[in-house]
Amino acid sequence: MNSPSPSPSPLPRAFRLIVTGGGTGGHTYPALTAIRALRERLAGEGRSLDVLWIGTPDGLEARVAPAEGIAFTTVATGKIRRSSNPLKMLSPANAKDMARVPLGVAQARKFIAEFRPDVVLATGGYVAVPAGLGARLCRRPLVLHEQTVRLGLANRKLAGSAARIAVSSESTVALLPESVRGAAVVTGNPVRPEVLSGHPDKAVEALGLVAFDRRLPTVYVTGGAQGSQQINGVVRDALPWLLERANVVHQCGPANVAELRRHVGGLPAELANRYYLAGFVGPELPDVLALADVVISRSGAGTLAELTALGKPAVFVPLATSAGNEQAHNARHLAEAGAAVALLGEVTEESLRDAVGPLLTDPGRRDAMAERARAHGRPDAADRLVDVILSAVYG
Repeated sequence: MNSPSPSPSPLPRAFRLIVTGGGTGGHTYPALTAIRALRERLAGEGRSLDVLWIGTPDGLEARVAPAEGIAFTTVATGKIRRSSNPLKMLSPANAKDMARVPLGVAQARKFIAEFRPDVVLATGGYVAVPAGLGARLCRRPLVLHEQTVRLGLANRKLAGSAARIAVSSESTVALLPESVRGAAVVTGNPVRPEVLSGHPDKAVEALGLVAFDRRLPTVYVTGGAQGSQQINGVVRDALPWLLERANVVHQCGPANVAELRRHVGGLPAELANRYYLAGFVGPELPDVLALADVVISRSGAGTLAELTALGKPAVFVPLATSAGNEQAHNARHLAEAGAAVALLGEVTEESLRDAVGPLLTDPGRRDAMAERARAHGRPDAADRLVDVILSAVYG
């Protein structure tokens, strides 16, 4: 008599993750990179990942999550309009928005109770507050990730409820309340792997930069996807001087191309040939970054993570209106370590020339700054954050 066939082994249970955070790329892309890294880690163990993203209907995450095939839902939330004047914080708009938070917490609690995640990951932004509080009410481990040197407002509110607080810089730990420092782990800020795999010759081919003088350094100028009027203006004014010393790839924002192109029309052909103007740099970005010897840019957390992981000398022009003046703190942190130059306060053509000039004329100075930048970079940040997420569940 034949013995019965053994029953097939049950498949390992899927790991369940709720992600909350967004509004901007600075909160959204680190979360997305962490999801991808966690999915890859689990797949190597024969396990799958189920994800629910709790965001806002008009934030970047509302487009990014569905495009990645991630289930997405929204909760009510409120935006605090910050001001150095405490009386202005008591505005009717702030009061109205804050009244929405309890509803958002109730909604998030319902989603978390139904989804039953192993862990909740919050990467900042206003939506993280109700979802993070919902995790606490449902007794689910909460992992915070902070992209900037100082804890953002949402993460400050949630720090006391977190099982782990993943921070991007060693210097952040000392800025945390003493009561939560034991939960802090330095992971760095996740960087998309493709950013680290560029090749300079591919940028030359893809963008048709055949007239560039490869004996000169190349400067990449960017103000983010929409461009920066401030950066565009000072670079425009300094362009003749800059092009005598370097090639320039300038990502100026789609709305600014026509005005800058008119300005370039007056340059001598020899200089104009060393200038590439683009409204937006898309898939070519890793190759453009590989080509660049110096970068002029804003100092958002994502930009810093990418440039330090690559070891790129940079001149930062912080966005003065960034929440909590975060960009200035980010830039100053690297500048004090000799890993970048920070242009704080009023930025003029002269101050830009003073900042960029020594980097263009002295390769040794560029190399030294690149090394110091690289020392602050964490190209393995996504894997470190996955370690933290798993440790919050399994210890």
